[in-house]
Amino acid sequence: MSKTGLIIRREYMTRVRKKSFIILTLLTPVFMAAMFVIPVLIMSSKDKEVKRIAVVEEGGSLFKGKIHSTKYLKFEYLDNMPLDTLKKEFDQLGYYAILYISPKLTYIPSAARLISRKQPSLDVVTYIQDALKKEIEREKLLSYHIQNLDKILKEVETDVKLQTIQISATGEEKRTSTGIAMGIAYVGGLLIYMLTFMFGAMVMRGVIEEKTNRIVEVLISSVRPMQLMMGKIIGIALVGLTQFFLWIALTLAIVTAVTGVLMHGPDQGKKIAPASFFSAGNPQSNPLQENTISMEDLSQGEQLLTALRSVNWPLILGSFLIFFLGGYLLYASMFAAVGAAVDSETDTQQFMMPITIPLLIALFIAMGAFQNPDSPVAFWGSLIPYTSPVVMMARLPFGVPLWELILSIVLLFLTFLGTVWFAARIYRTGILMYGKKPSWKELWKWIRYKSF
Repeated sequence: MSKTGLIIRREYMTRVRKKSFIILTLLTPVFMAAMFVIPVLIMSSKDKEVKRIAVVEEGGSLFKGKIHSTKYLKFEYLDNMPLDTLKKEFDQLGYYAILYISPKLTYIPSAARLISRKQPSLDVVTYIQDALKKEIEREKLLSYHIQNLDKILKEVETDVKLQTIQISATGEEKRTSTGIAMGIAYVGGLLIYMLTFMFGAMVMRGVIEEKTNRIVEVLISSVRPMQLMMGKIIGIALVGLTQFFLWIALTLAIVTAVTGVLMHGPDQGKKIAPASFFSAGNPQSNPLQENTISMEDLSQGEQLLTALRSVNWPLILGSFLIFFLGGYLLYASMFAAVGAAVDSETDTQQFMMPITIPLLIALFIAMGAFQNPDSPVAFWGSLIPYTSPVVMMARLPFGVPLWELILSIVLLFLTFLGTVWFAARIYRTGILMYGKKPSWKELWKWIRYKSF
């Protein structure tokens, strides 16, 4: 085995045997799976507790009988009980909350109050707000003396749920979800940002530790500085890749097991009807089988799972792997150079700025790319190598032309080759320097030294 290979093996085996590696490898998939499963559970589950709400309207009966009860929300209109008395006794009377409506509500939006012991859920608040809003709008329209207003309002009331369909160059349609795309973009960009910093800092700390313990003096006697630096960088890269593949495998296993339980039901095994303008406009022409259901027949949780399954996961995961590897190699070489130039971790601050700023800029551009993935800033941020690993992962779920993806990868790895050359020239000199804090001017001298 070559000397570089021995260093890679040493770095890899030392780190994968650590308890911290094992614990992080096992716990992270649970966290990642929870990010997928918990929203599904929240959207699938409903509060089935029956809630009685006392309605007290001061000085009138405009809203009496207008807030309709549902299966789990029961509204009871009280006319003769003072509000102060009701606030003291509504627990004993079995009420969940008191809805107090002031006569000023028609022109003061905050003139209604929901009084309860516990913070009411968003569903309850939203339902009451919508009911009050619609009734106020109805009363204002009545002032125009329009005949059959209730019938007209009922006929014109419309609920629109926009479905997004992505069509390929061959005409193939695929149902998509903008919310899912934003979630994947956010998680992908943030993970590359965090992992690049985490593993890059691991390289820097390893170099500093070997330097302060004088281990490097023994190593340099038998290997070249370039071999030592690349062995350390590649060894830790393999640790990161091992952890990444374990995360993906364990996360998929957990998500598959949990979603298999969640999707178990009367509609299990039914296929989701593909979106089609033709079939939507003419139901009789829909050539679907009996075991096919549409998205509208599914619960919100099932719709979320269906949207997740429509994602091109091989492209997302493959691109994540490539950009993580390229971004890590690029920044790890700089981290290694910084570690070789200093004697302790506290001395690294003056050299960390050129490493930190591009990654922070990449994170800020990625946040903007969620809203406008095709903006000029997002486009150039996904091509410039020092920001492309984070920004490209934020753009990819929204669709990126193949030439942009290939160009970004090529530029990233070419820049790595150039950066590692500069880093190696700093590393070869700094690794044996002790007791002196180098300046930027001195680092430039190290780079210009001709001997290697």
